[in-house]
Amino acid sequence: MSETVLVIPSRFASTRLPGKPLRLIAGKPMIQHVYERAQAAAKELGFKAIIVATDDERIQQVCNGFGAEVCMTSPDHETGSDRLAEVVQIKQWSDDTIVVNLQGDEPLTPIKSLQQVAENLAKNPEASMSTLSTTIHTKEEYFDPNVVKVVTDKQGLAMYFSRAPIPFQRDSLKENSLSVSSYVQRHIGIYAYRAAYLKSFAQMEECQIEQLEKLEQLRAMWFGARIHVAAAEQVPGHGVDTEEDLLAVEKIVLNT
Repeated sequence: MSETVLVIPSRFASTRLPGKPLRLIAGKPMIQHVYERAQAAAKELGFKAIIVATDDERIQQVCNGFGAEVCMTSPDHETGSDRLAEVVQIKQWSDDTIVVNLQGDEPLTPIKSLQQVAENLAKNPEASMSTLSTTIHTKEEYFDPNVVKVVTDKQGLAMYFSRAPIPFQRDSLKENSLSVSSYVQRHIGIYAYRAAYLKSFAQMEECQIEQLEKLEQLRAMWFGARIHVAAAEQVPGHGVDTEEDLLAVEKIVLNT
């Protein structure tokens, strides 16, 4: 497999939870928990590098304090992919390098998920990116615009991502027979990219469909990139967006 690196994008600004990466979970800042999760994965996957990508000196100082390598990036990036693209340029990684993206607010991401996206991208040369999904089990999730849905073709390549309920069951409402089954998939926001693709992504302008859905992966598809999607082999951990999420994750950490 090509050389694999892991980048942790981390922003201080957050509308719902300001200073999120530095909030404490069981006595340690959240970004340290995420970094240690990456280190644990590196023992199995042999990452060439683990880098925290940030635009904030407070995060840089804290990360340097526990020994993490930090890459300072522009504060003007609109998406995580744009931030990763800058890291690729700064580090001058070769085009075939696989870049795994572990979000800085996902301290419970399964190591298996990091392995899956890296290996799946390596095995599918037609794809520029790889990601994961899990089955939606309830009608509430199916209709929830905060739950991103994905539909793939028979090779596991994404056909579309949406906040709308897709695939839509045309006859179900008429017959009052709506059911949720394995073909209704929730997208899990963990990615691996080819470095060559990230370099090109940085030059792409936002497209209207991306702006409408507020989903950056639609920019990739608009410009013809293929995204491989596989069923997650392990249920994803709890992310942190709110104060309630922070308390829930801390409870899990303290009990493991």
